[in-house]
Amino acid sequence: MKKEKQPARRPSAKAPKGVSRRGFFQAMGLAGAAATTLAQGGCGSSGGGVDPALQQGVGPDAIDVALKVNGRDVKVKVEPRVTLLDALRDHLKLGSTEPVDLTGSKRVCDRGSCGACTMIVDGRTVYSCTVLAVEAQGRQIRTVEGLSEGGKLHPVQEEFVACDGLMCGFCTPGFVMSAVSCLERTPGATADQIRKCLDGNICRCGTQPRALEAVVKAGARMKGRR
Repeated sequence: MKKEKQPARRPSAKAPKGVSRRGFFQAMGLAGAAATTLAQGGCGSSGGGVDPALQQGVGPDAIDVALKVNGRDVKVKVEPRVTLLDALRDHLKLGSTEPVDLTGSKRVCDRGSCGACTMIVDGRTVYSCTVLAVEAQGRQIRTVEGLSEGGKLHPVQEEFVACDGLMCGFCTPGFVMSAVSCLERTPGATADQIRKCLDGNICRCGTQPRALEAVVKAGARMKGRR
């Protein structure tokens, strides 16, 4: 029986005599990296070397960060990689001595997709798990703890309670903050407008209909006060 002809193999790179195949490829990789570095103006080239701005970067050690939260000046000492959410939940100190409890905002997905950590920064909602604390310096930050006045809950909070718009509660602070931002920017917002404002918040327990009802009622109350 006639044997089938085997397909020709592609030629492969051969290591020089006395050099192992692994050592050969490692040397080739280092040479390529060096060439790329020189082409991009790296060390020892005439391209100017490393950008001075990068050499002056902060970190990785903890640094002092001054924040304005709910109208109060607060200070934290955190590494530059720490998010606004973690800084307020885990590292916050008022005047560097007095502990402050701002754990209302929750870390759930930790990747900017569920909305549980929503805060209002300079009048706009943000996922605080995606904002670095150092980036929030000089900005006006509002958390769910800053909504009540004189011990009285915000209308949105009151309607969430009245309409039973929460179950496990992890997503609730984010829903409340998104709702407050929506009603402040659009007084008398319609149900469709409110639904659009809340589309970045997820309730895995399935209480979105009651949350929407709560915000609609709160909007009517807030409009009546104007």
